Amino acid sequence: MIKQAIIPLAGLGTRLLPLTSVIPKELLPINGKAGIEYILDECIESGITQIIFIISKNKESIKKYFYNDAFYKKIIKKGSNKDLKIKYNKIKKYKKMIKFVYQNSPRGTGDAVLKCEKIIKSNFFLMLMPDDLIIKNNCSKTMLTLHKKYKSSLIASKKVERNNVSRWGIFDYKKINKRDFLIKDVIEKPTKKEAPSAYAVIGRYILPKKIFKILRKQKPGKNGEIHITDSIRTLVLNNNKFIGHVFKGKYLDCGSMKGYINSSLEISKL
Repeated sequence: MIKQAIIPLAGLGTRLLPLTSVIPKELLPINGKAGIEYILDECIESGITQIIFIISKNKESIKKYFYNDAFYKKIIKKGSNKDLKIKYNKIKKYKKMIKFVYQNSPRGTGDAVLKCEKIIKSNFFLMLMPDDLIIKNNCSKTMLTLHKKYKSSLIASKKVERNNVSRWGIFDYKKINKRDFLIKDVIEKPTKKEAPSAYAVIGRYILPKKIFKILRKQKPGKNGEIHITDSIRTLVLNNNKFIGHVFKGKYLDCGSMKGYINSSLEISKL
């Protein structure tokens, strides 16, 4: 049973500058709530009991967000803010579930995941990318159910515009049903001509523990980074079963300025 999730948070957040020059993008409020809390709530509702945050020394404020007990206790003691006690209790609940791991050099998502090798206990684990919000449906919960059905790794997917395929990891696939397909290959940020389809990798994964062995030997790919997509491709091409799932919820990219503003507008309508 999958009870652990990894959330890579060490990225620089350059698409949200200048805001991210003073606050990590994951703490920016989306409709009055820190963006990372939406990801945490998704994990908790899915039955996850331990969440591994991968941060860097430059993003210690993420850790402080969950460990600022003295500040809360001082304000609560004054009794001037009744709602704060409820919010503080929620943060304490999060804190009990979170373990922090450090990636101090930005060497890609694959390198970040590798930092968690000694912590992951079961044969599979959940990974969520914090820039990708999926609302109106708990994508992680659905994927965990499908994992039991297919007994395999899974990756969330959505169809994207052909002109935008170079932004994504793109699948070659064999259809199983309306929403699920067998992944035959995955190519990181292909050109329009190289792309085998328009089905893209979206930031929800159920990955096998054996991926750590691949990551240890993996050479840097595009931009000199260790891409998790390249390791997944190695596993797929070596006949490891991966299922792509076209999720039902609405996708929000909160990692860009336009997407961040739109995310707040969309969530405010819920």
